[in-house]
Amino acid sequence: MSVEYDAVVIGAGPNGLSAANHLADAGWSVLVLEAQAEVGGAVRSARDVHPHFVHDTFSSFYPLAAASPALLDLDLERYGVTWRHAPAVLGHPMPDGRWALLHRDREVTAGLLDDLHPGDGESWRELCSEWDRIGDQVLGAFLSPFPPVRAGLGALARLPRVGGLEFVKTLLTPAADLGRSRFGGEAPRLLLAGNAGHADIPLDAPGSGLMGILMSMLGQTVGFPVPEGGAGELSRALARRLGARGGDIRCAAEVAEVVVRGGRAVGVRTRDGEPVAARHAVVADVAAPHLYGGLVSAGDLPDRTLRAMRSFRMGPGTVKVDWALDGPIPWASEPAYAPGTFHVADSVEQMSTALSQVAARYIPAEPFLLAGQMTTTDPTRSPAGTESVWAYTHVPQEAVGDAGDGEVRGVWDEADCQRFADRVQARIERLAPGFGARVRARRVLGPRELEARDANLIGGALDGGTAQLHQQLVFRPVPGLGRAETPVRNLYLGSASAHPGGGVHGAAGRNAARAALGHARLRRLTLRSP
Repeated sequence: MSVEYDAVVIGAGPNGLSAANHLADAGWSVLVLEAQAEVGGAVRSARDVHPHFVHDTFSSFYPLAAASPALLDLDLERYGVTWRHAPAVLGHPMPDGRWALLHRDREVTAGLLDDLHPGDGESWRELCSEWDRIGDQVLGAFLSPFPPVRAGLGALARLPRVGGLEFVKTLLTPAADLGRSRFGGEAPRLLLAGNAGHADIPLDAPGSGLMGILMSMLGQTVGFPVPEGGAGELSRALARRLGARGGDIRCAAEVAEVVVRGGRAVGVRTRDGEPVAARHAVVADVAAPHLYGGLVSAGDLPDRTLRAMRSFRMGPGTVKVDWALDGPIPWASEPAYAPGTFHVADSVEQMSTALSQVAARYIPAEPFLLAGQMTTTDPTRSPAGTESVWAYTHVPQEAVGDAGDGEVRGVWDEADCQRFADRVQARIERLAPGFGARVRARRVLGPRELEARDANLIGGALDGGTAQLHQQLVFRPVPGLGRAETPVRNLYLGSASAHPGGGVHGAAGRNAARAALGHARLRRLTLRSP
């Protein structure tokens, strides 16, 4: 192979760029190869909906980025990232005109909840206080390589301070029940369940409550920040930092093969046939079905891995709608504080119904929406007095029917996408009469379009594989792994398909980089031994 680096990273998403930066910090020469024409993976933005509006193509709000050591340690503010916050973190409009609001100031949140149901404010303070005592250890365990020895022991040591097994029970309580067990009103239930709905764990299943608490407490502590100027600014900062440390990035350079010799990854070959050698490591920021379903030859993989991958499941698909509005969203009832993120569901029960319909492979009749007011959060996103808005919702990977009016077939061609977007828009219109009249431009990205723009989003799935418990921790991506190491020596999985899974936190990439560095040190020590 004519070109050689210490490490080759496949994919310039946040995990790939995180891995590359951590390897470059250790003094390694690094090349990142990206199939798309720009860096970012699912963290990109553009003016392709309307020339005067910045829209994030995929993800938008980054609480995990604001809390993850994998990105915090990179000091990305030095490389151009400026974080912006909306007046409120999250809002959930209710059919009667009231709002469930989460504010970064817990006292404000508690006061708003108390106004809706006396006593809920104090219960919210208690939840925040428990998180203060143990949350950093829970988050550390979540983001650390599996098993999370240091953070796990830290969490166990602090467990008596938060009620011991009672707190464990709280974390294991399904999101649909969690709010009812600790609060008297509907608002906290909506906040917790809505945040749990960011993953594909059913709201009546264990694990959903933990997700709801984690996301809510992140909102309460670090907020849901966005990069000023668009999501792409975060990716460009990661790229600039890597360049400052001598790392190389090549875009429009798709990797077609991981080259394996003697059970060891020695480099890659691009789609145009160019070989690139890797002295120490190949890090793959790619979805597991791609890595084990073509990039690595089946002949270089153990039968047990190939068999296990047959049961690997992606999460549900996604339909995302972007709007450029002539004015702010005309809410029928204005919230006390304008939220950056907002959720749309009439109740926790309706939310559960929509997610259950997706799990049963039906297109939801009343989809649960996760949405954002981007200009409210970052005024640079569109001209003064306008609003850049998006909403997305989950849909089945393979639909067997439409739980709605039967007009959406689940083939996700242009007609399907537009009909479903009308259904999504109608949900917002009921809460904000006149919303449609303010639409200057609309763009719909169905599962096919999302995958075409980022091959890791297989069928429009966002998290590199389902977040349900049977495919997390030691079971991710297949039973017995749970770490960045793969069955091929010197090949490391550093994507959302590896632990800790989806989210813009860079942890999977850093975990892969640390594993590669650790094995390289071990090899050097072995060679020096008499």
